[in-house]
Amino acid sequence: MNTTRLLADADATTALGAALAAALPERAVLHLSGELGAGKTTLARGLLRALGVTGPVRSPTYTLVERYPTPEGLVLHLDLYRIADAAELGFLGLDADAAEARLWLIEWPERGAGHLPAADLVLQLGLDGSARRVGLQPLTPTGERWLAGL
Repeated sequence: MNTTRLLADADATTALGAALAAALPERAVLHLSGELGAGKTTLARGLLRALGVTGPVRSPTYTLVERYPTPEGLVLHLDLYRIADAAELGFLGLDADAAEARLWLIEWPERGAGHLPAADLVLQLGLDGSARRVGLQPLTPTGERWLAGL
């Protein structure tokens, strides 16, 4: 049940993040792929705000991971753009968070291949003129239910 949506602007990208938060399964892994400037962090920010995060929501480009305790549970937000080797993920202490995490929100997941939990839902964001196009691909029954709930 792959779907594609056109996101007219940053507000529409934020709104999709909020919709994903509203339909969030009990536990899930979301992979966000796309070129620089495609809206991955904007979407992540919209999702995190809708889950109740009120403080700064930064792209974890330099820290690699941000941990957000929310009323819905722990959210791990990873941005793997700057890692050179997927084995570097072993130094982030993610194993300790794995059992507690309600949501893994992973930007640039292809850079952590083989060292990340499998995605339930993959969003492929891309530029489309002044808009963004997003493809939503569920990879598990959890991802299918999540997408159906949007």
